[in-house]
Amino acid sequence: MSDGPPASPPVPSYDELAALVVSLRAQLVETAAALEQARVRIAELEAQVAKNSRNSAKPPSSDGLAKPPPKSLRKKTGRRPGGQGGHPGSTLRMLAEPDVRLRHEPGPCAGCGAGLAGRPVTRTERRQVFDWSDPASVDSEPEVRCP
Repeated sequence: MSDGPPASPPVPSYDELAALVVSLRAQLVETAAALEQARVRIAELEAQVAKNSRNSAKPPSSDGLAKPPPKSLRKKTGRRPGGQGGHPGSTLRMLAEPDVRLRHEPGPCAGCGAGLAGRPVTRTERRQVFDWSDPASVDSEPEVRCP
């Protein structure tokens, strides 16, 4: 190891610098040509990826899993779907007195897990179940009590 400062590189001559410039220009031309080839190849690959059975002669089986949903051929009418306003509709009416009335007491609170049995009732939900498979159909009404 030397005790002094590092030696500076030798100063190149004019001819060496001119040769270096010519060499770097040749490398720049080669790099630009390679870049242009890469851009053309990328454009070809992007066009190939963008093709599917709707915009080319490819079969639908080549579309893969990301198929677009088919567009509806129906024309928009401007009306909302479902029954029109003012239409009376039809539904199965609840019976005033069902054959069986079942009471369901609430289980523990879903939030804190505390027991809700014996607490005052704040609301009652009624639903009726009709068993049409039995000729003597039983109309049951499960009732849920929620404090």
